[in-house]
Amino acid sequence: MFGKILVANRGEIAVRVMRACRELGIPTVAVYSEADKHALHAKYADEAYLIGAAPPSQSYLNIDAILDVAEKSGADAIHPGYGFLAENAKFVRACEKHGITFIGPSSKAVELMGSKIEARKTMKKAGVPVVPGSEGEVRDVEEAKAIAEEIGYPIVLKASAGGGGIGMKVVKSEAELEQAIESAKSVAKSAFGDATLFIEKFLSRPRHIEFQVLADKHGKTLHLNERECSIQRRHQKLIEECPSPIVTPELRERIGGLAVKAAESIKYTNAGTVEFIYSQGEFYFLEMNTRLQVEHPITERTTGIDIVKEQILIAAGEAIEYEQSEVPLFGHAIECRINAEDPLNDFAPSPGKITRYRSPGGPGVRIDSGIRMGYTIPPYYDSMISKLVVWGRTREEAIARMERALSEYIITGVKTNIPFHKAVMRNEAFRRGELSTNFIEEQNILAKIPEIIKEDEAREARLAEAFREDKRVAAIATAVSMYIDAAKRKSEEKYERE
Repeated sequence: MFGKILVANRGEIAVRVMRACRELGIPTVAVYSEADKHALHAKYADEAYLIGAAPPSQSYLNIDAILDVAEKSGADAIHPGYGFLAENAKFVRACEKHGITFIGPSSKAVELMGSKIEARKTMKKAGVPVVPGSEGEVRDVEEAKAIAEEIGYPIVLKASAGGGGIGMKVVKSEAELEQAIESAKSVAKSAFGDATLFIEKFLSRPRHIEFQVLADKHGKTLHLNERECSIQRRHQKLIEECPSPIVTPELRERIGGLAVKAAESIKYTNAGTVEFIYSQGEFYFLEMNTRLQVEHPITERTTGIDIVKEQILIAAGEAIEYEQSEVPLFGHAIECRINAEDPLNDFAPSPGKITRYRSPGGPGVRIDSGIRMGYTIPPYYDSMISKLVVWGRTREEAIARMERALSEYIITGVKTNIPFHKAVMRNEAFRRGELSTNFIEEQNILAKIPEIIKEDEAREARLAEAFREDKRVAAIATAVSMYIDAAKRKSEEKYERE
């Protein structure tokens, strides 16, 4: 087992990894930027080191600085969390070169799945269905026109090196194609340093369904069931649930088998996620994320398997101790990503100081967070405040529990997307499980938010009044206590004199 693990990340995921390490009895090392010197992850770790200025390029993306801390601290393994360097093949190779175990897949697997074009080719060769589209890079407009004509409009232009929907362009007709290609290439080049594009058929009302996989170094690969991640804004997930409302046991076995096959085809090890698009009764490979996912807690809640611990054990050479048939699926779990953002302003980030904070609790509620009251959310990083995860015996109970938990949140000082989550939980289509990646627009969810905000403001006003009354009562109690203490001291002094 490892002697010490450095967590090359920040916020809630850094704390999450450190918790797993603490349960395994492994000391942890945090790295932090100047903006995060008071952050929870820097305080929670056994050791913490400043690695640079606030911008990620000068801190959390600084490979040399992180490896230098690993050497100074004596860490023999690095967990990357997600984001930042988690899927950076160069970082994985650097860890390998320095004799430090990267808690994740090999650099070869990261590199292969980092190119969506190569991933498509690999999956197609392995017999995993892919969305109809180009076989490789689209080099010019004429080639794009020919492919689009063959598969039919609408189509999607995608950046080969992309992720999170960045660089994606939906093209509805040939008249839009040339300008869309120029725009997509420009965005891809700026975001990823690689302007390579490919084409896929645009699928109507798709659902985003992914399978969590685990693979050890002894040849065992299995899946931990699926997660539905269809509710998204700008192709970025906001709400996830496990299991998917439309996946039957038979479908789970078939598509889960494809996910295992996909991982085995590249000799994958550690935790990963194979993502699929479901449309009109068919599943197609979308991409493979070679890291821990934000939404891993809902899989943990419905299987009882600690995925982060499994990552660490696998990286240390341990074998997975259970078989596919022994992976359970009990109840239903939902995760809402609580972000500091304004859903009525195109979900624009809302950094700032949290002036009041109270998180939900009670049966079936889990909070993964790296913030506290008085903490200032910096503008340099992702706007996530916390991940709210609930579990119920049924999907209906989980939705009711999520509604209850959302109502218990108190966050002031920054705008949040909590009203958005409330609107989704109340939506009848969501309650019926009728989802798609276009859900927000199709259901006009944003139109419901102003009414919910008014409700929340009235509730917060009542709470503020109660808070003021509590402070007044507390002040009186303090004054009375001080008076009693003073009287007691005088009495004791008088007794001593006599």
